[in-house]
Amino acid sequence: MNKKLTYAGMAALLLLVISGCGDKPTAAPANEQGQDSTAVVNGAGSNEGGQDAAATATATVSASASAQPTAEPTATPAATEQPAAPAKKSQTISVYYTDPQQMELVSAKTDISYTDNVEKYSEAYKSLQSSSNPDQVPLWGKIELKSLKFTDGQIIMDIHKPDEAQLGAGGEAFAISALAQTLFQFEEVKSIEVLVDGEQVESLMGHVDLEHPLTRENSGL
Repeated sequence: MNKKLTYAGMAALLLLVISGCGDKPTAAPANEQGQDSTAVVNGAGSNEGGQDAAATATATVSASASAQPTAEPTATPAATEQPAAPAKKSQTISVYYTDPQQMELVSAKTDISYTDNVEKYSEAYKSLQSSSNPDQVPLWGKIELKSLKFTDGQIIMDIHKPDEAQLGAGGEAFAISALAQTLFQFEEVKSIEVLVDGEQVESLMGHVDLEHPLTRENSGL
């Protein structure tokens, strides 16, 4: 009987102990609490930091844009004025040709325009090369003027004479006389040196001696 009571008491005590243990609330693991707290703090801090950084960057860009100096327009340089071309002078001169039968020299008047002496003498020579009058036959028409210089009163002219420009003795004499009379009408011209392809020749066409240089005296003027 006593043993039964003892066993019954021990069983009742054991039930009380078990009952007490079941009523205690189960505490959350320390690690889980730490993780949840850390997650909340980090998330809030990240968002706030991003907003602050974006605001700071925007302010910096705005300040930089405001600080940029405004470029001033570059002034367009004024156009350089070109020097005016020298005014040309005009002069009426005498030019010498021959008649269709090459019996004599024939003079004619023509107008030339020029800016300097070299152009004046070149234009005078060009007048010797052509004529609109059939009774005035050019003696220098086929002879090319390669160059012309004027120094110390002397004209130095270099010509090229093709085979088709060849004349007889009479035509050659008239040609030299026509050249001399046309160019010596200019008072400043004292002599004329005629070169053929850059060289002095004894005769222009093989019939008449060519003086070096031609002057008014040895040309019979």
